Amino acid sequence: MADAVWLAEADVVATVDLLDAIEAVEEALRSEARGDARTMEKAHVAWGSGHTLHAIGGIDEHEGIVATKTWAHTDGGATPLVVLWDAHEGTLRGIVEAFALGQLRTGAMTGVASRWLAPERTHTAALIGTGKQAMPQLAAVSAVCALDRVVVYSPNPDHRHAFVEQLLGDGWPFAVEEATSVAEATVEADVITTATRARVPFLDAPSVRPGTLVNAIGAITPERAELTPDLVARCDLVVSDSPDAATRLASELEGRAATALSTVVAGGARHPPHDVTLFKAMGIGLADLAIARLAIERSIRDGRGANIAQPQRARPRLRRT
Repeated sequence: MADAVWLAEADVVATVDLLDAIEAVEEALRSEARGDARTMEKAHVAWGSGHTLHAIGGIDEHEGIVATKTWAHTDGGATPLVVLWDAHEGTLRGIVEAFALGQLRTGAMTGVASRWLAPERTHTAALIGTGKQAMPQLAAVSAVCALDRVVVYSPNPDHRHAFVEQLLGDGWPFAVEEATSVAEATVEADVITTATRARVPFLDAPSVRPGTLVNAIGAITPERAELTPDLVARCDLVVSDSPDAATRLASELEGRAATALSTVVAGGARHPPHDVTLFKAMGIGLADLAIARLAIERSIRDGRGANIAQPQRARPRLRRT
């Protein structure tokens, strides 16, 4: 029985980039549409002042892999891990440190959604929020849309200015502007991405022009919201990576039904224009599985990662001696 492998963050970063992740996630969604892959229902529990424990997972029968990802999101940070097993034998395939992987996965899903749902001529993107997910989100939109201009807003002027300065210093192939309000950021946007932990919705219908794609990725638990009810009501197409989770956990949708992104991808054609299209990202374990599997395969090929022995069973102590 072969050893499993432990991948550190550095192993993931060395073997998989965002474009790899976009392609891996899109292929996993095609498998889902064919019925060869499924996502485990997301579970979470909250405690304290907004801390949350999460568990997600998925199975890809075609690849013969099952995986779970779990993490505790606290004010002090998080340490997510993905665990992969052989789908036929149940043997451990690997454990992957998954902070960078999570950023790749979340960005990649937005990249896939933007590839199929954004206006065909997407020139201007608005980014609301400048936290840890913001840069991968923007990079993902840029990877699939030929952006000329990006407008950034955060309610914290220092964070906003520092983020814009970083973008300018990194040499991205688009102009970068700093907005002083949500409406200023979104007024000319073809794609709007919200990446915040807001509890009070801030993006309303008058701030969004016809034909826009809104990628809403921040509010994945019921106590959070980014979109106002009038904007949600205006959306004539709502798509999610997990429609069931969106219905249960995204309170801002107010019960609106969503089309599965896998269905859109399987259709094989860019979706026709709507007044406003909403992509509600919830995060699915199948995407973590797809990227973690790719990272493990490439790490083994390249001699990366640390081997770990398969767990050996031991009889439990049923009586104290």
